[in-house]
Amino acid sequence: MSQLTDRDKSQLRNALQEAVIKCSERCLYQSSKWAAELLNAIPETETSLDDSQLSDASNGYASTVLAQNVDPNEAALEAKEINKYLLAKSLFDCREFDRCASIFLPDSTLAGMVSSKESSNATPKGKGKGKVTTPSSARVSNTHTLPELSQRSLFLALYAKYLSGEKRKDEDAEMVMGPQDIGTCVNKQLLIISRVLEIWFHQRKTDDEEIEGSQGWLEYLYGMVLAKQKNDEVALYWLIRSVHLCPMNWGAWLEMTALISRVEDLNRLMPRLPQNIICFMFHIHTSLELYQHDANLANSLDQLLNIFPKSSFLLTCDALLSYHAKDLVAAEQHFSRILSLYPHRLDSLDHYSNILYVMNARPKLAFLAHLCSSVDKFRPESCVVIGNYYSLLSLHEKAVQYFRRALMLDRSCLSAWTLMGHEYVELKNTHAAIESYRRAVDVNRRDYRAWYGLGQTYEVLEMHAYALWYYKKAAGLRPWDGKMWMAVGSCLQRMNRNQDGIKALKRALIAESYYDTGSSFGSGGGGNIRDAHMDPEILLQIATMYDSIGNEEDAKAYMEMCVAQEDGGAGDSQGDSIAIHNDSPGEGSDDDGDNTGRGEGGTGVTAATSKARMWLARFAMRTEDYTTADRLANELCQDGVEVEEAKALIREVRSRLEANGM
Repeated sequence: MSQLTDRDKSQLRNALQEAVIKCSERCLYQSSKWAAELLNAIPETETSLDDSQLSDASNGYASTVLAQNVDPNEAALEAKEINKYLLAKSLFDCREFDRCASIFLPDSTLAGMVSSKESSNATPKGKGKGKVTTPSSARVSNTHTLPELSQRSLFLALYAKYLSGEKRKDEDAEMVMGPQDIGTCVNKQLLIISRVLEIWFHQRKTDDEEIEGSQGWLEYLYGMVLAKQKNDEVALYWLIRSVHLCPMNWGAWLEMTALISRVEDLNRLMPRLPQNIICFMFHIHTSLELYQHDANLANSLDQLLNIFPKSSFLLTCDALLSYHAKDLVAAEQHFSRILSLYPHRLDSLDHYSNILYVMNARPKLAFLAHLCSSVDKFRPESCVVIGNYYSLLSLHEKAVQYFRRALMLDRSCLSAWTLMGHEYVELKNTHAAIESYRRAVDVNRRDYRAWYGLGQTYEVLEMHAYALWYYKKAAGLRPWDGKMWMAVGSCLQRMNRNQDGIKALKRALIAESYYDTGSSFGSGGGGNIRDAHMDPEILLQIATMYDSIGNEEDAKAYMEMCVAQEDGGAGDSQGDSIAIHNDSPGEGSDDDGDNTGRGEGGTGVTAATSKARMWLARFAMRTEDYTTADRLANELCQDGVEVEEAKALIREVRSRLEANGM
């Protein structure tokens, strides 16, 4: 993206101002807030009153009351409805959703639009992306006509209907994780909303499948309804139409993000989207939701931060980029800066609390919990932060209480479901943990932490086949995280599938090297595994598995590599045996690293390296290499680990040497 000129910035400001007003008119408050924050992140240029450009700039500014409609028919309808619209919006702001909807769409108008016979096929269930209406909706459109409303008023009425259904769904739901809470409550208004929209689209459909005069807002609402009905392909089709017509509606982009589960899906979707700065942001945001953190992503984010240097949204993306790269110190610094710039902003602070939890930064987490509580203790993010704080204090029942509170406020709060699962694991309540993780996966199938948690829980129950399936799901979502492959390998080992387990653990070594060789975004190469630390525990585990299948040569090689980690050296024997899974990271994977390495440090003596040294000493005894056995046994005595066994080995070595006259 090239640097924006002053004219480009002026046009961008005007577009964002218009977006703020139009989203606010339709009560899309989160999208309006997002656009307003972005608008205020563009640095203002100094202008004097006699500046000749001032009059030009002022002409481009949007109205601060209501946005002007360029369509004369729509403008006339909006002018005619203005009094009713102002009443409906006031009722919406007071959360009287049914009353708001009835201003433009009274129940008598909606009655009979949905018959019981047609209920089952109200929306298409196939995979056709270009399907606009179903046969049933075409039949209904002949007998049902909608009142003549502007698109703004129709959107407001149907959106109020949608939120009314969501509110009633939450009211009908049982207590979170209660005995009757099985997560099956549905929004009963979706059917009538989709039927009204089908009729509206059908009445305006042209021969080339376009919707005459549509401005994109109703397409967004229809896509959102279809997504709620799990009709993902058709929902994506309508959302793409929406962002082409109305690219500044961030809510539509977020709905598309929720429907994308793999990087390949995102790459296939990008050519179908309008190529503009918002699409650029969508690509970054969705990539981060898919746990990517490559060099291209970092460069794209830097370019956007040059245009919006103080955008809270982009600064949060920058922090999450470091978080996904396992650079917790940098991620913590980014979030700390965001907090200093916007001390009353609670968005994404649940991620910050996760980072502080992993870093065991108790004072900072305590401060963050106190800050969130003082700003708004009944925001889901605040409850998650406080729950993390109690978890760090090992007050797991208290933590569960706050995660439940977050879910009472928002049942789609992903962090709360996953973290509550972790707490139930700590409390040894495996049934509740499994249910929490399952609900997290229902909210977002991309959440690798929930899949990993399910694997851990089933492993505790010694149901290894189930655990393996869930671990593989987690590893598929985060293929360059060694922890995922370690879990797969260990599970395969318990199932006596040692060959497969060895492959998984070698993949874990490769994966960890991508993080260990540096998380800077300079090279785009994966780094050299020979230059990186390798986990002695994994090396010992691989060696033990080779030993159990009778492959002593490879077992010895990995035991030597394990011991070599004490000094940070890779050893000479790792060779090609690891490289069999050193496949290139491919598109969009975690392929950063600057090849700097950390080989000079070493792990020092650990329990794993001592066990490996003992195995090598015994191997030397078996092969009658008594000099090596004596050296290794003496090293074990100096390590202070397994000293008695090492002394016994020394005595045995010396007795053998004496017996052989050496």
